[in-house]
Amino acid sequence: MHVGLIGLGKMGFNMRARLRAKGIEVTGFDRNPELTDVTSLADLVAALPTPRIIWVMVPAGQITDGVVKDLSESLSEGDMVIDGGNSKFTDDQVHAALLAQKGIRFVDCGVSGGVWGLENGYGLMAGGDAADIELALPIFDALRPEGDRAESFVHVGDVGAGHYAKMVHNGIEYGLMQSYAEGYELLQAKDIVKDVHGTFAAWQEGTVVRSWLLDLLVKALEEDPGLSSIAGYAEDSGEGRWTVEEAIASSVPAPAITAALFARFSSRQEDSPSMKMVAALRNQFGGHAVKPAAPKAE
Repeated sequence: MHVGLIGLGKMGFNMRARLRAKGIEVTGFDRNPELTDVTSLADLVAALPTPRIIWVMVPAGQITDGVVKDLSESLSEGDMVIDGGNSKFTDDQVHAALLAQKGIRFVDCGVSGGVWGLENGYGLMAGGDAADIELALPIFDALRPEGDRAESFVHVGDVGAGHYAKMVHNGIEYGLMQSYAEGYELLQAKDIVKDVHGTFAAWQEGTVVRSWLLDLLVKALEEDPGLSSIAGYAEDSGEGRWTVEEAIASSVPAPAITAALFARFSSRQEDSPSMKMVAALRNQFGGHAVKPAAPKAE
């Protein structure tokens, strides 16, 4: 199987490597000449056998809009576009309609796994027509972890459903990180607690709060015990906001996710220990940039 991949950033670069390691031929295109396999979108399209499958892995919003528009003008009837970025589910429906005018198929796929996906595989949530999902299944199987497909891949539903599921996934992630971060601040603040790192490490096996995020929290504290190099400032990618908006639109109470989002807003006003941990966790699982701590006054 031979696929195209547009966008070779932190995620796309590793995805290209994993696909190749699993026996899938990949031609990648990126504006960075040090990363790209071809020099133009036209060269990418020309390099692929028909029906072409092109996976798009670029930032959501205007950049994805532009790539999809370019593909609508470059691809042929029967080709397929898979958007694996963090697009809003409503954008998927617009993109699918645009491509359908030319007979081009569209699948949206939420991808989780961050910078660890190359080694561990990615959790995948796909939306689209069942026949299109079936055609792309070898790609999904190469990207996901080994083992039972149902534990790392799901055909969620119609176009937009994959990114909707990923949006909710990220909303849950907000709440989990905030809980761990607040626990960290509580432990750090109590004078009788002498080993904060060891406490979290002791929760990694046998406790009800064990998780991969907890493992990453322990790793973050090993690398920077007091998180002294990180400012207590945490960005939000947009999906947390969309989750809260959907909760409001559907009259679904989501107090934990909403509070976690608002906590990130508050982090931009003060340097709090819990927000240092949220920033550290975002860096650990997704390679997201952290804001350096301000130098201490002499």
